[in-house]
Amino acid sequence: MGDVDPVATRTLVPELARSPGHLMWRASARVQLALAEVLPPGVDIHGYAAMLALGKEGSLSQQAVADMVSVSRTTMAKVATDLVDRGLVERVRNPTDRRAYLLTLTPAGAKAARTWRRHAEDLEAFIGSPFSESERAELRDLLHLVVEAELSPRTPEPLRNSIGFLITRAHFRMHRDFTAALAPLRIEPRHFGALTALRSVGPQPQADLARALGISGASVVQMVDDLERRGLIERRRLATDRRIQVLHLLPEARSVLDQAKDIATDMVDVRLEPLTRKQVDRLVTLLGRFITTA
Repeated sequence: MGDVDPVATRTLVPELARSPGHLMWRASARVQLALAEVLPPGVDIHGYAAMLALGKEGSLSQQAVADMVSVSRTTMAKVATDLVDRGLVERVRNPTDRRAYLLTLTPAGAKAARTWRRHAEDLEAFIGSPFSESERAELRDLLHLVVEAELSPRTPEPLRNSIGFLITRAHFRMHRDFTAALAPLRIEPRHFGALTALRSVGPQPQADLARALGISGASVVQMVDDLERRGLIERRRLATDRRIQVLHLLPEARSVLDQAKDIATDMVDVRLEPLTRKQVDRLVTLLGRFITTA
């Protein structure tokens, strides 16, 4: 992921370290880094998920596969095209509607799915490495409770048992809801994290903010540009070193942040409604350990 700093991803701002939404975002970023680190070239996790779905149920429409593996139509269109180009999947006419096509797994695709499964298992072992066997099961069960209502009943079992899959699905839904809820304030979830960090630790250089959020320098520059245009922060040259720009919150930022924090609390309450308070606390603890030690 171009917006993530692999070195800084193990740090957490204290005020954000107990925020389920922030932790889910950071955990999803760690999963994406694990994908790049563990999977060999040519192995695509979405492609593997699609082949699992096709291997389970045979010929399916592209939309049916997308629903089973919980990805967008746009993502599945790209994945399907890649699999077809590689001879792992073919498009066949739908016998009940000759105007439409179905996806079906080729013999080469079935063989690739078996090979890729080993890589997917290596990935899952890597993601679960900070935990004992019982803790992995506990985290998996908690994530299941969070996302189960929105998973297709036809989702393949290996995906349902994947901590990486469950983390990314939970993050996707929380990010989607939080983005929509913050729209009236004209900020995004990433802006909320930056503002929270600045209020928590005080004025700091852009590089320090990037490290605190686990993102790249280029990403924090873009984020700061957004917030500066919004009138929520400003850059000030450090008196002792004019090359360094220190970020300061402007008066309106505190009001916006208070409103955003209330929105975040409400959103998390809805998203984590299937969990008890004790379970939420446990999920926060396990996600925090995953972020800081994975």
